[in-house]
Amino acid sequence: MTIEELKKKALSLTLQPGVYLMKDKQGEIIYVGKAKALKNRVVSYFRENSSHTEKVRQMVAHVNDFDYIVTGSEFEALVLECSLIKLHSPKYNILLKDDKGYHYIHISDEPYPRITAAKQKTGPGTFLGPYTSSFIVKQSVDEANRVFSLPSCSRKFPQEFGKGRPCLNYHIHRCFGLCMGKMGREQYQALVNEAIDYIRHGSTTSVEMLEQQMEAAAEKLDFEEAARLRDRIRAIQKITATQQVLLGTDRNLDVIAFAQNHLLACAVVIQYRDGRLTDKLTYFFDEVTDLSEVRSEFLNRYYASASDIAKDVLLDGEPEDPELFSRFVRHQANHAVTVSVPQKGDRKKLVEMAHNNAVEQLSDRVQRTGREVAALEQLGKLLGMPSPPLYIEAYDISNWGDTGRVGGMVVFENGRPLKSDYKRFAIKEVAGQDDFASMAEVLRRRFLRYQAGDPGFSRKPDLILLDLGLPDMDGNDIIASVREWTSCPIIVISARTGEHDKVAALDLGADDYITKPFGTSELLARIRTSLRHSNRMASNSPLYIRPYKCQGLILDFEKRMLTLDGEEIHLTPIEYKIVAYLARNSGKVMTYASVMANVWGPFTDNNNRILRVNMANIRRKIERNPSQPQFLFTEVGVGYRMCEDENEV
Repeated sequence: MTIEELKKKALSLTLQPGVYLMKDKQGEIIYVGKAKALKNRVVSYFRENSSHTEKVRQMVAHVNDFDYIVTGSEFEALVLECSLIKLHSPKYNILLKDDKGYHYIHISDEPYPRITAAKQKTGPGTFLGPYTSSFIVKQSVDEANRVFSLPSCSRKFPQEFGKGRPCLNYHIHRCFGLCMGKMGREQYQALVNEAIDYIRHGSTTSVEMLEQQMEAAAEKLDFEEAARLRDRIRAIQKITATQQVLLGTDRNLDVIAFAQNHLLACAVVIQYRDGRLTDKLTYFFDEVTDLSEVRSEFLNRYYASASDIAKDVLLDGEPEDPELFSRFVRHQANHAVTVSVPQKGDRKKLVEMAHNNAVEQLSDRVQRTGREVAALEQLGKLLGMPSPPLYIEAYDISNWGDTGRVGGMVVFENGRPLKSDYKRFAIKEVAGQDDFASMAEVLRRRFLRYQAGDPGFSRKPDLILLDLGLPDMDGNDIIASVREWTSCPIIVISARTGEHDKVAALDLGADDYITKPFGTSELLARIRTSLRHSNRMASNSPLYIRPYKCQGLILDFEKRMLTLDGEEIHLTPIEYKIVAYLARNSGKVMTYASVMANVWGPFTDNNNRILRVNMANIRRKIERNPSQPQFLFTEVGVGYRMCEDENEV
């Protein structure tokens, strides 16, 4: 089927909830999804200019037909979706494959045995396991060797008794110094057996047994042995206490967090059972552009197949439908389950620990340091981006008087300098020392090379931060020049605070204007707003059909109806046009001239008195307290701004 044929078929679907199955030319199911309304969801795949991720676009390109199953509710659709994914393993669904196989604890077959972690059950010796988690195997081995002060070096015993000095572990009391030959074989074997019992039965049984031995030694007046056993008990209790402090409860917990770096994401699940960390699972996902979508799909897939579901599930972010997910987890577990996103306290620390593990796992996979991955991820969150910024360009103009005028372009990719993409522009069109004209030339040439398909300029920025620089020079020509070849958002940064300068920049095409000095939080907030508006306009979204909502104020564009706390507000036709125009551009400063041109036409005069009169009337109608507006704000000397649409925040 063609896209048009698929769209036509989708338009005939019901608006009831259900599951849809996308098929390729061979009839193989390549994707399974659920929908609250089948028609709306399936049609969205085949609309032109839809803002799909690259993975979805690839899936749609391979769809030749689809089937569907109507269900009684969205919850039934979710359960059926998980069942069908498990049955068919579709190519474009998230399939849970963690990074581990089976693991063992190995006790070597030597005169003086060692306890180590093993990936396979091969060779002589005794094996404990199998265990599904490499993490818990390593943790158990490290704890046992630490508590019982067993050697972890590569020396061979008894061949190397007395050869060389003891290593650092002996001096920091991490090893009792077997290399000095002061312990017999039978005594050492008894110590190893104690460590194995500790691994098998846990800290409680080991402490009880050691306490009995300590009391027996004290009764025999063997105070040296009693002191040795006392120290071992304290070591076990210290390790256990540390874990209990981290958890802060004896309830079972699943702690799940995500990290992302461009198109790759990582999920880490840390399991606590009976107050003890028992397992860590790691999953990787390719071609990820929106972490929130991955989080929701992963959680559904994970708990659809999980055999042991904890009573408490801690997440680093909300799934798309928290209530539906909670209901689904309770259904799968067959017992009460609490799902939460901790904001403070010990549980918040547990989520942070899981997130740090995800960052480190991701950094290993992409060969970046954990610090670099975390920094990019944090920057993406601060900017309100669905994924961390992969690519950043920065420009500057350099000159030596009237000679040696060049423009420089430096590039950062994935948090590191990409020196192979650095560019230098010889200024050709500007005479004399004019940094602003030179910058305009550099940017124009860079975008023209992009439009021409030059592989060295194959990327287009999502946002331009433009510093107008010194107050005695005019950089507005740059804005006008940039607007000739791109519509991406421009935020002007300037030391000029005059109303005329702000209005001029905004009228020339700037999306926002921020004056120096400014705080980092304010700049980040303005960047987030500009990116939201950019993504909204580029995504062909139904913004102008979907009602505007803010703090109880609702504007239904289709019905041309404005309500406040459920009560209709009657506006004149002119007042409605003003409010509708500002609502469509909510969060953005609209100049007096742009509002008047939109309402009264492009040939209206520059006198904004009639606009101010209408705005005063509108405020009296919609503001709960006109002297302290919540919806319509005046940017003195510049224009008006309407409170951000709650759907866009």
